[in-house]
Amino acid sequence: MHSIEFYRSEFISFLEQKSIKKEPKNLYDPITYILGLGGKRLRPVLTLLSAEIFETDYKKALDAALAIETFHNFSLVHDDIMDDAPLRRGEVTVHEKWDVNTGILSGDAMLITAYQLFENYDGNTFKYLAKLFSKTALEVCEGQQYDIDFEERDDVTLPEYLKMIEYKTAVLVAAALQMGAIIADASEKEQTDIYNFGLNLGIAFQLQDDYLDAFGDPKTFGKQVGGDIIENKKTYLYLNALELGSIVQKKELLDMYSIQPKDPSAKVETIKEIFVKSGSAEYTQKAIEDYTQRAFRLLETLNISPDKKKVLQEFGEGLMRRRV
Repeated sequence: MHSIEFYRSEFISFLEQKSIKKEPKNLYDPITYILGLGGKRLRPVLTLLSAEIFETDYKKALDAALAIETFHNFSLVHDDIMDDAPLRRGEVTVHEKWDVNTGILSGDAMLITAYQLFENYDGNTFKYLAKLFSKTALEVCEGQQYDIDFEERDDVTLPEYLKMIEYKTAVLVAAALQMGAIIADASEKEQTDIYNFGLNLGIAFQLQDDYLDAFGDPKTFGKQVGGDIIENKKTYLYLNALELGSIVQKKELLDMYSIQPKDPSAKVETIKEIFVKSGSAEYTQKAIEDYTQRAFRLLETLNISPDKKKVLQEFGEGLMRRRV
């Protein structure tokens, strides 16, 4: 087994080799731009790691890893348009750097490109990768729609929210791991076990992202801190504050979520204070830890060596310590 940084470095080299340089520039330059902005490369690293965990050369999984990363970035381009987000990974978003129409079209091209990468696999491998990818891509779209719907609803429940983040974020993490297992021709049970490990880790990852959106350091987070609050998103922090907070705190939170001030900084700070005083911030951190531990318990079901389990556990622990 190699280190996480090794897989990340190998993937970045492969990404650079596959960089699209062709006409029309206004279609392909935004793709190169968003894929080159960096990020954690979480999903492609997991695909490469999973292939080697199940005794196959990681190089065989590079095309699938690139497909996952391309699709993930496609979803970010379109999410940023829908959220009217100004920043992504600390840089200007695609629709701000170019325009909305370019962002939509380049995103569409990225989705098609992701599918094309699976054509590099033969027979059942192609079939199972494409089937998993189609299922996952549709679930991601469903999760995004739930997210949009929740902005207009005042009766969102915690189970509904958890389903939304499972679809919007966690299934892609889980699929990234299962794709490596598919390429390695792992058994159906092994594929299911590694998928479920990724699903719980993905939920923990998204809850951590929600927490950092409110309480992250603007210098390291890479996105607009407080963006979810500004957009009135019913996050895990918000929903728990409504359940745990006092009558006064609940009323103030609902009142603040009903306004869109020109300068949102005071709104963000007020709501963050409610998250802390209601106990929601602490409760959210506990949920992050709980889902992380669920993932680690699932590692015990995997028929792999202890050193490989340790690599996966260290990877998960690293995610939960992140500040970006």
